[in-house]
Order: sequence, then structure tokens, then C-alpha cells
Amino acid sequence: MSIEIRKVTANIGAQVLGVDIAKPLDEETYTALREALNVHKALVFDDVNLDDAGQQAFVRHFGDLTTAHPTVPAVDGAPNVLPVDSERGRAANHWHTDVTFVLNPPQASTLRSLVLPPYGGETLITSSAAAYRQLPEPLRQLADTLWAEHTNDYDYAVPQEAVDEEQAAARAQFTSIKYRTVHPVVRVHPLTGERGLFIGGFAQRIVGLSPAESRKILDLLQAYVTRPENILRHRWSENQLVLFDNRITQHYAVDNYDGRPRRLHRVTVAGDIPVGIDGKESYSIEGDAAHYTPVAA
Repeated sequence: MSIEIRKVTANIGAQVLGVDIAKPLDEETYTALREALNVHKALVFDDVNLDDAGQQAFVRHFGDLTTAHPTVPAVDGAPNVLPVDSERGRAANHWHTDVTFVLNPPQASTLRSLVLPPYGGETLITSSAAAYRQLPEPLRQLADTLWAEHTNDYDYAVPQEAVDEEQAAARAQFTSIKYRTVHPVVRVHPLTGERGLFIGGFAQRIVGLSPAESRKILDLLQAYVTRPENILRHRWSENQLVLFDNRITQHYAVDNYDGRPRRLHRVTVAGDIPVGIDGKESYSIEGDAAHYTPVAA
């Protein structure tokens, strides 16, 4: 087959045509997809005709799979598949990179559409590499020196009194194992050498600064990540799969569909330990994620 890569926006995203990802990939096809992912950060596949087993088989071309999540249950009978289901809550409507609170977050994530609302429910994906390039030089020099603590134990910026019983139970499950990990604010991509802002919703504190000081700096940097020109706004269709590089993107599930049913399935690829521009690796403070993910070489 002849693969065609159609760029979607200037800074992120491409549509992939001419490859049937329900079939095993030969080395040439895999290499082309990996290169496209390196360049475009997020790839969209239409009419994929996959079930859970097929999604996992495709994702395995890119590396070992993680289990579904460190604390959230998987799909019944599919321990590597996480249901992203509106009926289980809509906690992903904040900017984040998947599971950055563990030592080696996933290197790549896939989402596959199963049930879609009649309107809304888009997924936004943004390039943290473009954000880094856009920083003014003094701010870039500052970011290069910073490290941030990421944790799953936070409040989603929702007041406690606004959380109902079901949301409280979901939060308790999400934090049933507490994780705290320190990552470089500027991460070097291991395949491309690109630098990207490695922050997002789980980054709660800058090492050496107070929570208030940290929040101001993180908000300042995050404003570059979420510039409209850096964002792919993906409107889901039936039987689509989106693959994105979790090492150099953030994403956001838009809660704009009036509580209608929406279900995607997520499968992620085990990642390496992040490295900063000085060559130093991330380090764990609290929480063992060995049951969730191996460390990729």
C-alpha cells in the first residue's frame, strides 16, 4: 500500500491514508508511521475496523503496552484497555499529558471511538514542542532550569462542596495509590532531540518554589502550550483511531455534549524515563508503578 500523510495544521496533526492498521504492519510501514508521529505528533486513522484486540495489536508495533491505568479499572477481560466513558465521569476535561505522575509515563497513547454524542465531545491535542519554540529567550532559559513535581493527588480545581458522591468516589479511586514524581519542565524527546514543555495538569509545584509561586510560573508556561495555533481540535467520527506522542503533547477532552453517551477506548505504550536538557533523569518521590508499566529502553 502507498501511505499518504496529509498535514492537518501547521504545528500538529496529520491524517494517515493508505494503510490498514487492522493488519500486521511490515517494517517499512511501521517506520513511515513512526516518522510521521515524530514530525506531526498526532495521527488520525479513519475507518479502522478494530476491536479491543485489534487496537492492542496495532499499538504493540510501537512498544510494550502498559496496563490500563495505575489506579482506574480496565475494560472487563482486557487489562490493557482503559474505558474513557462519560458515564464514569468527565475528569479529563483539563489539559494534561497521560499519567505524568509516574516515573516513566507512556510514550504514546491511542484513542478509538466507540460511542459518540450527536454533537461536541472533541479531543484537543497540543504540541508542547511548538510551545517551547515560541517562548521568549529569557523565559526559555528559565524553563530549561526548572523541575516540577507531578502528582495524581489534586482537586481538579473544583471546590469540594461542588463534588457529588459519584465524583468523590471516582477521586478516591484515582488517588487510591498516591504518586509524586519530579520531571524536568523541559523534556528532551529521545528520538528527535526536540525540546518540549513537560507540564500539564498533574504538574503541581516547581521544585524550590512555594505553591503560589509555582502556580504563577506553570500558568505562564502553560499559556504557550494552549495557544490556539498549537492545537489540533479533533472532531470524532465513527471507527476512528488517534495516535499521539505522549512525550511532547498535551490533550483535553471537551465537555460540551450535554452529558450524552461518549465512549472511547485508550491503549498506551510503555515509556522511558524523561530526561532534561542537562541529561538528568526524572525521579520518584512516592508510589510504585511497576504493576502498571515496564520502563522502555
